[in-house]
Amino acid sequence: MSAGHATPLRAAEQTEQPPGGAPPAPPARPEPRQPVGLRRWAADLAMGARFAVGGGRESWTRTVLTAVGVGLGVALLLVAAAVPHIVSARDDRTSARSYSDGYVNDAKPGPGTLRFSSGSTTFRGSDITGLLLAPDGDRPPVPPGVDRIPARGEMVVSPALKKLLADGDSKLLRERLDYKIVGTVGDEGLAGPAELIYYAGVAPDALSEGNGARLDHWGDNSPQQDQKLDPVLLLLIVVGCVVLLLPVAIFIATAVRFGGERRDRRLAALRLVGADSRMTRRIAAGEALVGSLLGLAVGTGIFLLIRQFIDGVAVFGTSVFSSDVQPSAAITALIMVAVPTCAVVVTQIALRGIAIEPLGVVRNTAPKPRRLWWRLLVPVLGLALLLPLIGSANNGDSTYQVAAGAVLVLVGITALLPWLVEAVVKRFGGGPLPWQLATRRLQLSSGSASRAVSGITVAVAGAIAITMLFAAAESDNTTSTGQDPTRADVVAHIPVDTGAQARDAIAQYTAIKGLRGSLGFTEGMVSDPRSKAKNRGDIPVQSVVVGDCRTLKELVRIGDCRDGDVFVTEPAEWDDEDTYFIKPGATVNLRFDKDYNPSRDKPQLWTIPRSAPVVGLKKDPQGGEHSGILATPGALDIADLHKPSVQMMLRLDPKVPDAIEYARNTAAQLSTESDIYELQSTRQSDEFRTIKRGLFIGAAATLLLIGASMIVSMLEQLRERKKLLSVLVAFGTRRATLGWSVLWQTAIPVILGLALSVAGGIGLGVILLKMVEMPVAVDWASVTTMTGIGAAVILLVTLVSMGPLWRMMRPDGLRTE
Repeated sequence: MSAGHATPLRAAEQTEQPPGGAPPAPPARPEPRQPVGLRRWAADLAMGARFAVGGGRESWTRTVLTAVGVGLGVALLLVAAAVPHIVSARDDRTSARSYSDGYVNDAKPGPGTLRFSSGSTTFRGSDITGLLLAPDGDRPPVPPGVDRIPARGEMVVSPALKKLLADGDSKLLRERLDYKIVGTVGDEGLAGPAELIYYAGVAPDALSEGNGARLDHWGDNSPQQDQKLDPVLLLLIVVGCVVLLLPVAIFIATAVRFGGERRDRRLAALRLVGADSRMTRRIAAGEALVGSLLGLAVGTGIFLLIRQFIDGVAVFGTSVFSSDVQPSAAITALIMVAVPTCAVVVTQIALRGIAIEPLGVVRNTAPKPRRLWWRLLVPVLGLALLLPLIGSANNGDSTYQVAAGAVLVLVGITALLPWLVEAVVKRFGGGPLPWQLATRRLQLSSGSASRAVSGITVAVAGAIAITMLFAAAESDNTTSTGQDPTRADVVAHIPVDTGAQARDAIAQYTAIKGLRGSLGFTEGMVSDPRSKAKNRGDIPVQSVVVGDCRTLKELVRIGDCRDGDVFVTEPAEWDDEDTYFIKPGATVNLRFDKDYNPSRDKPQLWTIPRSAPVVGLKKDPQGGEHSGILATPGALDIADLHKPSVQMMLRLDPKVPDAIEYARNTAAQLSTESDIYELQSTRQSDEFRTIKRGLFIGAAATLLLIGASMIVSMLEQLRERKKLLSVLVAFGTRRATLGWSVLWQTAIPVILGLALSVAGGIGLGVILLKMVEMPVAVDWASVTTMTGIGAAVILLVTLVSMGPLWRMMRPDGLRTE
């Protein structure tokens, strides 16, 4: 028998009888074990290091696999450690270019001020931030990243927007942003390298007094108030971080155990030449330490590679400058210490249940049943931390307690998996040959198979808990807008100066490409000429809408309608019935001054027909109501209205991909201050959308790590079984049989792991929901999706491993040294 597969034997001690039959002398008492000094520790660790890098192809192959596995985890941990600095740097730059003070503080015009208005737009789903600038003097404040305020008809753009405009497929966007590019925005003026932003210079008269604002400095100087995050969102962040980072830690702990069986056989050979059990453990620690240190180097290299190329990557619309990716020094130091420590500790724990003797390793005999009590103790401790928080909203004081409880529960689920796999597979027997090969392998050693799927198990369990909490947070942070997208897709507001401009705007919109239907009307204001208010700003005013009968029927409840008809509405909830002067036969004033105050000196009077019916209010597609006067074009000339605005409600043809882009271009051609937006029935809070985007980015990174780590784990398992596979092929076993056996060896732990993760994830999700007093509901569609993703990742990894498996099933695998 080889040293790796022989059952350990301990020879019986032989005693020799002295002459005369005298009884043998009692054996000498063994000297007490002396404590091992640092020099001995160092020597043994160094010996283990030499075995790791100089023990032949098997040794360095195991070391490389360990280094790659640990390196993948370290790289993701370093990226996670850089997130606080990334967020802080982005916030500093966006705060430095903020113009919110211009809306709050009414700056007086002067040589050091400028007027601005929003020119933001959207192009094929990408948001473009834009500002229209008109300096009041020769010393206007300049935004960060810009050398000067662009002149009229010019603009400075971010590098990403310049690239987008240069794209041959962006003709519609170039028509909309019809300015000459004279420069680019520097990094200090951008949130990220992929941000789309521009500053355009316009004529002063292009910005009306009623729109935009004036500023004398850039940056938000208002005192920052500490705003407490919603308890549900805070809990979502805490649990999200735990779920995203815990699989990384578990995989690092798994990676340092690669090649454990071959290592133990080498340690048995060391026992044969005189090493004691403690020395072999120190040597094993030295091997693990080398692998982990190389893993730190590999992980640092991967991190630097990611950092180098991260500028060109945008995930869910978010991009990061490479200079922002700076891990926290304290967290980096902790990672550099914790990973080697974890490697040594895990190795020592793994060797506690193994007796390495000079002639073999006890593990290759019938294994002892795994103990259940301590595996149950871990999740019980987690529940003990979480259950006292039920019914009390998380106000931030219990953040660490929640995190610790979630970690213990998820680690407990992972710890239960090896016991569950062992308890189930030991009852298997019989069946097809691939099934027997797979189950027998799991019965002999299920630990490596369980460890291979432990990362996906904890990830799926955590993802299920997050989806339950996510659904509750989404309902709590989603509000109804009152808009009805089934009646209109897009609404546009266009300010006009004359009735001719209003008619032209409506005509242009009704002729755009990809239009299925449109409703257009002109809205202005009228005042009460009989008001005795001393201040003109206190004179009551009301809305007047001019549109055709088809449009008016979408705004108010009317029956028969012909051109020339006029309607008046009942007072709305916000109207003061005592000052509501809109009645049949009433006279109104159509004239206002440039400050939108009713004109008393030269009023332009118009009388509502006495035959005008009083009609009820009705919500329009935007969810708003129009109280006041509603007239057809034959009854009131829109040219008589002061500074009216045109509103268009459009229904677009979904078969025309760029229909909404044509509508946006039309709005930009009509006025720089046009406002156009898509109707949505619901709206989510900014905090929730930010957290959602961050969790999706983290989940994508973690899923990539899990996939890569499982490939490395699968290759390591196949390498361990290379000789056995070659023997089976040499004895005539079909390759397809071995391929199916490998698939079953993976599938059984996966099925059990996913079942365990579903139960544990739902249980953790219920507790989290009760903590924030949210209704308990299981989103079975999300549970199925998360489980399916986990199974798909493992199936993909198994398919990828078929190539190496086929190469390992060759006769040269029987060669030994």
